[in-house]
Amino acid sequence: RSFPPLYKQTGDAETDRLAFFHVLERLKTQKRTGWINHDARRRSIHTISDHMYRMAVLAMCTSDMKLDISKCVMMCIVHDLAEAHVGDITPHEGISKDEKRRLETDAMNNFVHDMLHGSPAALRIEALWKEYEEGATDEAKFVKGTYQPHLDRLEMALQAREYEQAHERGRSDLQGFFDSSLPCLRHPEVCQWGATLARERGG
Repeated sequence: RSFPPLYKQTGDAETDRLAFFHVLERLKTQKRTGWINHDARRRSIHTISDHMYRMAVLAMCTSDMKLDISKCVMMCIVHDLAEAHVGDITPHEGISKDEKRRLETDAMNNFVHDMLHGSPAALRIEALWKEYEEGATDEAKFVKGTYQPHLDRLEMALQAREYEQAHERGRSDLQGFFDSSLPCLRHPEVCQWGATLARERGG
């Protein structure tokens, strides 16, 4: 995998901000790597922004009033923002966790400080992303999980089920995606959503 060069600030805030808006388009066109690797012939592979959007709506559906739901929704929207620059890096690509974190941190710094000039909105995006990455607050634990992602994994299971239905895939073909998602759920309500999905699938 090769990575494009980081954006070079022009010094003009409007020009740099517009460049950031254009970079976001990559999230709409870049396919999720795990699904590409599983079956490159599949025409309906969903994109990074597809994944982020459904996670945001899932967060809106929680009844857990202990959470700041608005923060959860915003966290879902920004949690994979760095992938607009580095793409969807998976563990199978031979890139260490530390290197992946460095690449994503560099991308976020570029977005926040070079493209958005450290504006209040940019700093809010940065704070939400860091909170997600650290996984320490209740909201970050709900979205990401301390040890296992919650909404992230549920969204993957939902997508796997939809691929099964749309492409008439056998249960064993996509079983790995369910094995690495549904058993990992920990939040009680998200566990319930996962159990409903499992019943729909007949397992």
